[in-house]
Amino acid sequence: MAAEMDSRHRHRHATGIALLVCTAICRFSARGLQVNPASSPTLLDRNDIPILHLTLPDSSRTTPISFEQIPSDFIACTLAAEDKRFFKHHGIDFLATLRAGRDFLINRRVVSGASTITQQLVKISSPPAKRGLSTKLYEALAARRIEITWSKQEILTAYLNRLDYGNLRIGTAEAARFYFQKPLPDLSLAECALLAGLPKSPTRLNPTKHQKRAIARRDVVLHRLAKIGDLSATRISSALGEPLTLRPLSENQAAPWLAAHGKNLTEKIKTTLDLSLQRDLEIIVREETEKLKAANLRHAAIVVIHNATGEILALVSSADWNDPRGGQLNGALSPRSPGSTLKPFTYLLAMEKNHRIPSSILDDIPTPFRTPQGLDLPENYDRSYRGPVTLRTALACSLNVPALRELNQIGGPEPLHRLLEKLGFTTLGEDPSAHGLGLTIGNAPVRLLELTNAYATLARMGRHFPPVLFLGEKTTEKSVLDATGCYLISDILSDTTARAPSFPPGGPLDLPFRCAVKTGTSSDFRDNWCVGFTPEFTVGVWAGNFEQQPMKNLSGIAGAGPIFHRAMVRAHRETPPSWFSRPDGLVDISIDCRTGKLVSPDGKNPHVRQDLAPANEIPPDSFPADYAAGGKAFLPPHYAEWFHSRENFRMNELALNPAQMPTEPLRIISPENNATFLLDPEIPSSSSKLRPVTNLPGIAQWRSGTLKVEPAKPEPIIHLTVGTHSLTVTDPQTGASRTLTIQVKSL
Repeated sequence: MAAEMDSRHRHRHATGIALLVCTAICRFSARGLQVNPASSPTLLDRNDIPILHLTLPDSSRTTPISFEQIPSDFIACTLAAEDKRFFKHHGIDFLATLRAGRDFLINRRVVSGASTITQQLVKISSPPAKRGLSTKLYEALAARRIEITWSKQEILTAYLNRLDYGNLRIGTAEAARFYFQKPLPDLSLAECALLAGLPKSPTRLNPTKHQKRAIARRDVVLHRLAKIGDLSATRISSALGEPLTLRPLSENQAAPWLAAHGKNLTEKIKTTLDLSLQRDLEIIVREETEKLKAANLRHAAIVVIHNATGEILALVSSADWNDPRGGQLNGALSPRSPGSTLKPFTYLLAMEKNHRIPSSILDDIPTPFRTPQGLDLPENYDRSYRGPVTLRTALACSLNVPALRELNQIGGPEPLHRLLEKLGFTTLGEDPSAHGLGLTIGNAPVRLLELTNAYATLARMGRHFPPVLFLGEKTTEKSVLDATGCYLISDILSDTTARAPSFPPGGPLDLPFRCAVKTGTSSDFRDNWCVGFTPEFTVGVWAGNFEQQPMKNLSGIAGAGPIFHRAMVRAHRETPPSWFSRPDGLVDISIDCRTGKLVSPDGKNPHVRQDLAPANEIPPDSFPADYAAGGKAFLPPHYAEWFHSRENFRMNELALNPAQMPTEPLRIISPENNATFLLDPEIPSSSSKLRPVTNLPGIAQWRSGTLKVEPAKPEPIIHLTVGTHSLTVTDPQTGASRTLTIQVKSL
């Protein structure tokens, strides 16, 4: 009975071996090995220089090469480490295999491998299997089949392109790139020996963590080379004494944010980035933010766009990718408050809808505006008001009040909201009223990339298309802005004289060539910006902190400005800057900057300015009646309150003209018609007094048949009592009046 069972066991074992042989010979196919493994996707710059090697789905990286690209030293080291008789056997080293089989039978486990390179190729190319005698036999027979049909060069190439060198680097070329940042042919003999020794145990011998182990393994490989005798003793000795100098690729990776834009790629993709420019701008951001750490500035982002194509030439996402406080956020894509950088688009609308020109006079005077929260009295950044200013001055000096007044006159925030959406802004929300007039001074979040491209649209004289990151992307162009308006805005933003009162010459906004530039600062110093353009390039900079901490009184000119200056100069290093050709239909004019009216050119008159105007919108001529004795320019009556206030530092050049009619029709700003007021008996002195507001403070006259109206400046005080009351206000200059009804109740 026992003999019969033993016979059956031997029969089953023989049958298993026969089946294994058939499986190895019949089922194993080497056709897949004849094609190099898929290369890791590589993102190139516009000049075909690699920027970033992305990972494969298993998180590894590989760069397959041909046999001709493998240096002889690397082949010699690999054979010494793994299979010194590779070119002599036919896929199976019988002595080593018999020894491994004997050790397995004695120890009932795999003790020694002794696999040839061809067998290892089968192993790393096959699905994972439990290690045992049957697996070893399968690999040996499959290796024999490969050797029948393949050359040794083909086998070695397939092997080296699939070998794991640790740190998720597959293949010799990727290993050389990762550990030494060198092409494979540039490796020294010692470096070849080090890499050749790693596949034995990539984790235990990882040279970035276990240098001593890796060097010891390298020396083993070199001593084996010495025994083979193919290389001179001098070279071996020199390699043994060579110090290990690693340059792990993880250091100083350019444009690390780019990995998020390269998912699902399977080939080399050319981006629009210029790697040289990208690296230089990353250095600029690090250096400039380091200078301002004391002002609590830690991060900044830059976008550089080639205007003619919309191609992104450089994009720096943050000052330090490794900063744990948000360094891996992308400042170019993070919505932030843009400060005053949206004002140019408000003035473009004013030119279109209000027929403004750069010399148009705007009012920079205290102006209350109704908001959902009540009345708001906005201020300029320096908390002063300048009276009559030209549009050129208002924009160049970034005054808040004139911009708010202009937006109000063109219909509120909705026209600006619609225009910004046409320009590609995606973060404003659907309801224009949510931001109110504050949209023009930055109370809605925007992205730096979208803002920079909107300025590039200005530089293209109104032609808009989305920014491009990959070469060959198709875009749709559309005309969004008036070309003449774009030219005039560009002229203003490049006018160093016009901005001098707020931005003195010699600062970061003054470049060695003509450049249109605008800064922006959020009201709490959490964000500051500097965006500008030449005909060739548009550069946008954001500076701040990702965790929303405010900077210490750091404005756009001081924070983002120096970064912008250096970035724009660097962008033009190989490209000479130019300026825009003047559109047809614009003429030169001389105006009095106090009135906006035409005057004769006079180099001695400090109020005469040269400006531009469309030929069909030339201002009227000045007349003697526009001036008081001594040459002071007359102001309309609605300037009266400002004129008599401490804000007026222009008494020597301006005068009131009581006979002149108001330039604005009478409007009641507060209270609203049918408003209800509650009297609180606990605070009677304040809750019973109402201060009405009109657009003609100091001029409009109030009256009521049921309430006491106490004269006061700039508007009267109305003493409230319980009941329903009518209030009437009159403009004495025109006789126009408005009446409203209010309800007064007691708590």
